[in-house]
Amino acid sequence: MGKTITVIPAKSRETEDQTTVHKKRVAAYCRVSTDHAEQLSSYEAQVKYYTDHIENHPEYDLAGIYADEGISGTSTKKREQFNKMIEDCHQGKIDRIITKSISRFARNTLDCLNYVRQLKDLGVGIIFEKENIDTLDAKGEVLLSILSSLAQDESRSISENASWGIRRRFESGQAQINHARFLGYEKNSDGELSIVPSEAETVKRIYHDFLDGKGSVQIAEELKEEGIPGWNGESKWRASTIERMLENEKYKGDVLMQKTYTVDFLTRKRMKNEGELPMYLIEDNHPAIIERDTWEAVQLEKQRRIAFVEETGSKKMTYNGDDYVFFGKVICGHCGSAFGRRTWHANDPNARRHVWLCKNRYVKGEKRCRVKNHHVNDLDLAPAFMQALKELLNQNNIKKWTEAKEQADPLLNYKLDKFIELAKSHQELSDYQPELVRRFLERVVVEEKQTLRFYFLDGSVVEMKANRYAEGWKNRIK
Repeated sequence: MGKTITVIPAKSRETEDQTTVHKKRVAAYCRVSTDHAEQLSSYEAQVKYYTDHIENHPEYDLAGIYADEGISGTSTKKREQFNKMIEDCHQGKIDRIITKSISRFARNTLDCLNYVRQLKDLGVGIIFEKENIDTLDAKGEVLLSILSSLAQDESRSISENASWGIRRRFESGQAQINHARFLGYEKNSDGELSIVPSEAETVKRIYHDFLDGKGSVQIAEELKEEGIPGWNGESKWRASTIERMLENEKYKGDVLMQKTYTVDFLTRKRMKNEGELPMYLIEDNHPAIIERDTWEAVQLEKQRRIAFVEETGSKKMTYNGDDYVFFGKVICGHCGSAFGRRTWHANDPNARRHVWLCKNRYVKGEKRCRVKNHHVNDLDLAPAFMQALKELLNQNNIKKWTEAKEQADPLLNYKLDKFIELAKSHQELSDYQPELVRRFLERVVVEEKQTLRFYFLDGSVVEMKANRYAEGWKNRIK
């Protein structure tokens, strides 16, 4: 018996019930870049064009106009309207998308193809008017792949041209300064930086506090406690903010350009310029808040602290609070390691005391430091320091310090001014003052037999016995 084959013809949409019209929910996506001023009017024109186009098409229902203004097409991460449109497609609110061109939709080939395929799986097609591509067409994706690659090359070319133009402006000394989040300055009516006096005082305080021995954590905490406003008017200070301010060359009136650069034009990822590209320094570009020597002194002080920590093995050199001014500064005279403060007889209130011990000795053992019984009582440090400072001031060093300033670098010059200022004040030094430790002491080296050698920041060294002056000072230590 032979087989019977019956052909059932495909049902054309035109042959379906003509009384039922299934309108497509159509959305349009528009985007222009505000990098080009003439495109601002194009933005509004695109929105109007697609609104009229969809509303006047009998088979279309307007599902929405999604428009991103002034956002790069190289990445979809920051395009809020674009992302909302994709989400609406997933929720079944859109059947078709119309956009002017591939470059309007995405200049990143990978993004473009991923979204096209993702939407195609949802049954949502994209019509690119300029290229005459419908992604639901069988030939659409092949042509789209070729054309989107060209769009990505165009984006790369635009990015390179923009970078070239920026560098030419840098070379000609045309500074571009963003004054947002920039404490101490505002832009005047001519677009130039001008000093905000009240904010400038805060900037000066930060620089001088650092040079007087405070660390970024302590400076931030004190500003916060005092309610001093930052760039946004709020008293929210962080150590990282202080550190960035201390290295910002704009406070001395200069501008260093191209400190960062774009690694990938697609991701817009930026990296710190560490010699990969030239940098451009414009000196005396605007009024300075910080004197040039003071700014240079801060950079030298930062280097000094880093070198000190590396030399002694301290975790850091400055600690927050008056109870910790000697931390990082007490050094073993035998092995060069930093001392740490420990509590002896912690469970006996009558015998409990704080002592300073060589970290190499009590952490790593006698192989790293062979000196036994090598410690100093915590209560002996402050009295010995105050007595050493008094002896230094009694040596009448003002003339020596003044002469030394002629050959000194900016940091030593600043420190010598502080020594001269203290000596001329004829301050009695009757009470222990922790800020004097921060301001004048570089380190105290603990030798054998309770001998302390105080190294001051003017280069002077004064030797004391640890417990010799404790009794006379014990009622003055607070």
